[in-house]
Amino acid sequence: MLADEGERGRPAGALSAGIHQPGEWLSALVGFIGGALAGWRDDPAREAATGEAKLTAQLCSRLNSLSRHAPGWDFIQFKREEPDEADGRRAIDLAVAPSGAIIWIEGREYTEYRTLLPIECKRLPTPAAADRDEREYLISRFSSTGGIQRFKAGHHGGSHSRAAMIGYVQANDISHWKQQLDSWVDAIVGDTVENWSVTDKLALLGHDAAQRLAFLRSHHQRLAGLSPIQIDHLWIEM
Repeated sequence: MLADEGERGRPAGALSAGIHQPGEWLSALVGFIGGALAGWRDDPAREAATGEAKLTAQLCSRLNSLSRHAPGWDFIQFKREEPDEADGRRAIDLAVAPSGAIIWIEGREYTEYRTLLPIECKRLPTPAAADRDEREYLISRFSSTGGIQRFKAGHHGGSHSRAAMIGYVQANDISHWKQQLDSWVDAIVGDTVENWSVTDKLALLGHDAAQRLAFLRSHHQRLAGLSPIQIDHLWIEM
């Protein structure tokens, strides 16, 4: 269990012994990540990149640097390409785990070897290729690489009820992609794709036009006896 403020010198809002607020704390964790995005994008020391793997590696490094020096967040770490707990054949783009601590959430123990929050990262738009589906943030007709569909099918985050996605907006803007994804969900539902409905649409919670950031959220039913999952979406115009 994490030590209390007197032992670690953490602020009152940090996790401490005997305090279990999983929903509130995980939402704060998403907020911490979202709050780091603009500074990371605009960092003059960051090498220009467009590829998803390079961008996510850069972001992982930045988040680890920030968490290491941020009071109340020094007990977490960020990992790249972490094997999924439910299906070790698949890797999560970005995973959050404890660092030098044990965290309990809803009676479940999390150590540095167990992911607290799985995060999928996607480019908007999807790079054009013969084997790529333009709707890949949501689903892919060619493979299981569709972002939200991976979570809905349990291919990612099967043992989690919370997840996150980061959207690297590389053309058009956030408003355009919100409308586009709504339209694609309508089309997927119209094609009667299994387990998809209009309730899979993303809800816009906040849009910071000055920072070119957006916070969205979606809720999804899942198959194979899995419980529903909530996905927080962080979009940044690159």
